[in-house]
Amino acid sequence: MTETKDLLGRIEAILNGDRLAITRAITSVENERAGWDDLLSHLYSHTGRAYRIGITGPPGAGKSTMTQKLIAHYTAAGLRVAVIAVDPTSPFTGGAILGDRVRMQSESMKAGVFVRSMATRGSLGGLNTKAQDVADILDAAGFDIVIYETVGVGQSELDIAKAADSTVVVLVPESGDSIQAMKSGLMEIADLFVMNKSDREGADQAVAALKTILTFRITHADDEWVPDVVRAVATEGKGIDDVAAGIERHREYMLHVGLLETRRIARERSRVERITERLLHTTFWTPERLAAFEAALPALSSRTRSPLDVARQLTQERVGG
Repeated sequence: MTETKDLLGRIEAILNGDRLAITRAITSVENERAGWDDLLSHLYSHTGRAYRIGITGPPGAGKSTMTQKLIAHYTAAGLRVAVIAVDPTSPFTGGAILGDRVRMQSESMKAGVFVRSMATRGSLGGLNTKAQDVADILDAAGFDIVIYETVGVGQSELDIAKAADSTVVVLVPESGDSIQAMKSGLMEIADLFVMNKSDREGADQAVAALKTILTFRITHADDEWVPDVVRAVATEGKGIDDVAAGIERHREYMLHVGLLETRRIARERSRVERITERLLHTTFWTPERLAAFEAALPALSSRTRSPLDVARQLTQERVGG
C-alpha cells in the first residue's frame, strides 16, 4: 500500500511539472531502479501531446547552438521546451562526457525549459535506448516540445528518424557535407535540411548541390513531402525563425495527410520490438544455458559443429528451463 501511495505521489508530481520529481524519475529509468517500469507504464497514458523534434548531422555542424536558439524561439512563443542532449559515452564512467551545464547553461536555467544530457552507452543509432522513455516522462510532464539533439556520428544516427516526429539535419558548407549526407543515409531521414554557417564561402554551392541531390528523390506524388533547405547562422540567431517555420510546415503536412499518427504508431511498434528483444535476451541466458554454450565451444573450435547447430540446440531445447 505504501509503495502504491509513493508511486502515485511521484506520478502526480511529474504531471504537475515538478523539476526534482522529473529529474529523479529520469535517473530511475536510466539506471533501472526499483519501480522504474511501473512508473513508465502509469505515465504512458499521459503522453502523446508533445511534438518531438530530432536535431542531427555531422560533428561540428552546430547542432547544439541550433538547439539553443530553437529553445529561445519556442519559449518566446510561450511554449515549454525539453531537450535530451545525447552525448558521447565516457570510456571510464559510462556517463556523458559533455553536460547540459556546459552546452546549454543559460537556457536550462529558464522557467519552462528542461535540459538533460544522456550518454549514448554504445547505442549505434545515436540515441540511448532509454532516450524515448525519458521523452515520455517529459511529455507527461507537460512540455510542448521535446528536442533530441544527437551526438553527431554520421552514418549511425539513423535511429533519430524513428524517435522524432520531425527530423532536422544540420549541415555546413565545408567538407562536402551535402555529399556526406547523400552517402550516409541522412538524405532519407531528413524532413528539413539546415545549411548552418551559411555566411561562409561555398554556402551557395553547397545549398545548390543539396537541392540538386533532392531532386532525384522527387516522385511527383500528390502528397509527397520534399524537404526544404534552410540557410542559417545559428551563432548569430539568423534563420532560426525559418527553421522553426520549416518544422511547423512539416507538422501541418503530416496532419493534413494523416502521416503523423502513422509515424507515431510505427515508432511505438519499433519500441515494442526493441524492448521485446532486450527482454528475451535477458531471460534467455540463464546460468544453465550459458553453461551449455560454454560446453559447446570446443566443438566449434574443432569444427565438428557449426554455430548454427549450436544456436539451434540452445533455442530449441529447454536448457535449464
